[in-house]
Amino acid sequence: VELGDGQVVSNREAKKSLKELIEAEDKKYPLTDEELLALMKEREFPLARRTIAKYRKQLNFPVARLRRII
Repeated sequence: VELGDGQVVSNREAKKSLKELIEAEDKKYPLTDEELLALMKEREFPLARRTIAKYRKQLNFPVARLRRII
């Protein structure tokens, strides 16, 4: 993954950051891939939404509606 200033970050770092976001989310209102995308951009990871979905699947996290705990 290449950052805007040309700096390269490994996809391992991106996955680690994504995992932290998902594990810290409110389980009653889990984050959608779109919301995860916005938060990852704030953390300087310019990823596409489909990349967020791919990494989420690789980390064995289901989609938001299946992560919801009532």
